[in-house]
Amino acid sequence: MTEVLPEQHHDVTVVDQSPVGVSSRSTPASYVGALDRIRRRFAAESGQSPGLFSFNSAGACPVCAGRGEITTDLAYMAPVTRTCEACGGRRYGPQALEHNWVGRTIADVLALTVADALGVLRDASITDRLRPLHEVGIGHLTLGRPLGTLSGGERQRLKIADRLGERTAVLVLDEPTTGLHPTDVDGLLALLDRLVDAGNTVIAVEHDLDVIRHADWIIDLGPGAGRHGGRIVFEGTPEQLCSAQGSHTAEHLRRVTAALPAADLQR
Repeated sequence: MTEVLPEQHHDVTVVDQSPVGVSSRSTPASYVGALDRIRRRFAAESGQSPGLFSFNSAGACPVCAGRGEITTDLAYMAPVTRTCEACGGRRYGPQALEHNWVGRTIADVLALTVADALGVLRDASITDRLRPLHEVGIGHLTLGRPLGTLSGGERQRLKIADRLGERTAVLVLDEPTTGLHPTDVDGLLALLDRLVDAGNTVIAVEHDLDVIRHADWIIDLGPGAGRHGGRIVFEGTPEQLCSAQGSHTAEHLRRVTAALPAADLQR
């Protein structure tokens, strides 16, 4: 599905379960394309090369090579990692930190959370790239946080945020609630509602009953799993599914719906 569907239908974007490609140098800002714009803005303000504001290039701390930490191998023991004393973990050398934009150095900007950066960075080309991160519920991440330290749920939302910047009419999400805390599911549903209100079609392959109950239209495959399924056992609204027979999903949805307070049933 991830390869064939977009090839046959160019207005379709698929967010699957494949892992986010990460490295020790990848950050939320770099993943959504905001970091290059931040570097160029610092360069324009200072008259320096954008490379000076990259911890992968000229701006890197010369002691830790822009990693922010020093790792020492101890033969047969586990390696020991400590914060680089030269840069204090900021990853940049002194020359890069001499320059400011919005009253902050490049290291200060990367230490901002996404939520804070939206209010501080006065450049729409940057904030437009960062806003989807906040919309999918990961506004608490700092711009420069290594992607390798993110949880599975945070990485999944990062992928969704990245795709939100693409022009698409149909968005297919494969188990978008995987790794999400239940309290974050409401935020995801609100985001999907906004996408639909903007004229997009959102198709979610899901088992989460909150998502199923929230959907406008359901296609239930079954009756069982694996080789025991694969057939359409129901099509319709969540209300219609609750009264359907021969659907395992309907059985669970009826039980959950019956236990909900009246106020929640209006959501």
